[in-house]
Amino acid sequence: MHPPKRTKQNGFTIVELLVALTIMAMLMAAVGFAFDASVKNYHANQGIYKTTNTARQALLRITNDLRNAQAVQLIGTGANEDPLDLSQCSIILSDGSDITYRFNSVDNTLYYDNNATGANYVLCNNVTAMTFNRSTVPDDSSAIRSVRIVMTLTDDLGEVNQTLATGSVVRKNL
Repeated sequence: MHPPKRTKQNGFTIVELLVALTIMAMLMAAVGFAFDASVKNYHANQGIYKTTNTARQALLRITNDLRNAQAVQLIGTGANEDPLDLSQCSIILSDGSDITYRFNSVDNTLYYDNNATGANYVLCNNVTAMTFNRSTVPDDSSAIRSVRIVMTLTDDLGEVNQTLATGSVVRKNL
């Protein structure tokens, strides 16, 4: 008599299943790390984008005010100010308003100050450096012809820096 014929069973051995699960776990871990890096990169880019966009709006406002100004003070906000202080710019607007754009290096913030009412508000946060370089009219050293503004920003985490620069000519003094 012949022994019973063995039929081949379909399926995987336990070793094959363990190898497949190990490979699948490594692939899933790699995908997870890639996704996590993508999310972190997105949040970092979103932070610097928001800060840069706010800074560009502030610079646009400042340059518009400078273009239409009746007068721009040479340095600072008054006679008692430090003559080398380039972190603020006082302007008499076309409607007669007396305002100052002021960078505070203690809290890294750009402020808009209404000198008549004493009111102020924040124009831009995360500003790490800012200068208002003024040039005068050749015939009149007390009249400001143009102002060059340089602003350095950082994201909320302080990891990414970006510098923006712009200039404006005071139309009244052309």
